Amino acid sequence: MAEIRPFRALHYNPQRIPDLSKVITQPYDKISPEMQSRYYSLSPYNLVRVIRGQETPQDSAAGNVYTRATRDFKDWIQNQILISEQQPALYPYSQEYALPGEPGGRRERRGFIALCKLEDYSARIVHRHEETLSGPKADRMELLKRTKAHFGQVFFLYSDPEGVVEKTLLAATQGAAWEQLIDEYETRHAVWRVSDPTVIEQVTQGMRDKKLVIADGHHRYETALAYRNLMRAEPSYDQRAEYVMATFIRMETDGLTILPTHRVIHSLKSFDWAQFAEAARKAFDWKEVDASRALADGGKGLQQALAEGGHKRPTMAVYAGAGKLALLSLRPDYDLARVLPELSPLQRRLDVVILHRLLIERALGISSEAVREEKNIHYLRGSGNAVAEVDSGRAQLCFLMNPTPIEAVRDVALAGEVMPQKSTDFYPKLLSGLTIYWLENPLGI
Repeated sequence: MAEIRPFRALHYNPQRIPDLSKVITQPYDKISPEMQSRYYSLSPYNLVRVIRGQETPQDSAAGNVYTRATRDFKDWIQNQILISEQQPALYPYSQEYALPGEPGGRRERRGFIALCKLEDYSARIVHRHEETLSGPKADRMELLKRTKAHFGQVFFLYSDPEGVVEKTLLAATQGAAWEQLIDEYETRHAVWRVSDPTVIEQVTQGMRDKKLVIADGHHRYETALAYRNLMRAEPSYDQRAEYVMATFIRMETDGLTILPTHRVIHSLKSFDWAQFAEAARKAFDWKEVDASRALADGGKGLQQALAEGGHKRPTMAVYAGAGKLALLSLRPDYDLARVLPELSPLQRRLDVVILHRLLIERALGISSEAVREEKNIHYLRGSGNAVAEVDSGRAQLCFLMNPTPIEAVRDVALAGEVMPQKSTDFYPKLLSGLTIYWLENPLGI
């Protein structure tokens, strides 16, 4: 049973910060060094100073980044850069966006921000679809322990075919937005504030029977779980540690977009196109294609070929520069159940699983441990970016992918299984700093 509740959000004071675009950021794990430097230049109150502080030459001991983050956060509260809502509320959240490379057609994704009671995965209320790594969780845990605040949101999916919850909130948000900005990707973000007890009751009751699937924020969720467990052992245990801030979006909305995440392979001791093709043909139909035509106009020809192949069976493309481009589709007669008996029927249908197990691990000889540690692999959005890595010589080859269907995410998660890292790229991202869940808010939750 999912427990959703309103909260008194900490947020930027519009009297002190009239332009939110100067202080709000993308999620911490999507902030490149270039973005971080730009955020720093925009405002002394940009949230990047808290969620992803920069090491300085004077830093000599671990933890200084977190010390400065905590100092800035407390100073901003004391000086009313950040202020608290007086009444608990739900916060409907709209994102109007265009797909990367397709500025013409815009979409809208609607959801709402609220608190969610933390549940162990074993309770079968919250479901993950990806594995996590220890490093990011340790980093987020240290920041949470120091600041006692959640700055970003876990992105939850829930099923509501009739859109009852969404319609209830839409009816309550006909006026001007409470917060709004346009981010660096030309996405318009708008947030409303709903404190009407009747509407809140309708939404919280409407969500009680929902199963929640984590779309983005697995590390944030598991960090919050670990922090909850840590706080339960404290004599001054505070119930506010039982909750995490999240955005809830229904699976059936037309505005839900998953982009493909391409795999870029580098630092192999050697790579031979002909040998790789021979190894791949053991499991795949291999079709070499004209790279200049397929990759022209942003790779639309290749995207169409991938989509057509992906409707029938696991399909991906491989590019190794100098015109070497091939389309790979799993052979219809290939017995996956025999070759990979440890995989469930659900896993055997996933492009990313087949890619990792048969091509990355077997054909290229990159171990699953090396993949987890990203020793020979990194991940990029946009086929043009992946191709450019190979053409520049920074990588030896790249795998160009179809997006993972939302139905596959749902089915894998609800079955209690997980996908490889970076199997999904939900777009756009939920911004950090629109609302903050401060566990020491003197006004309460």
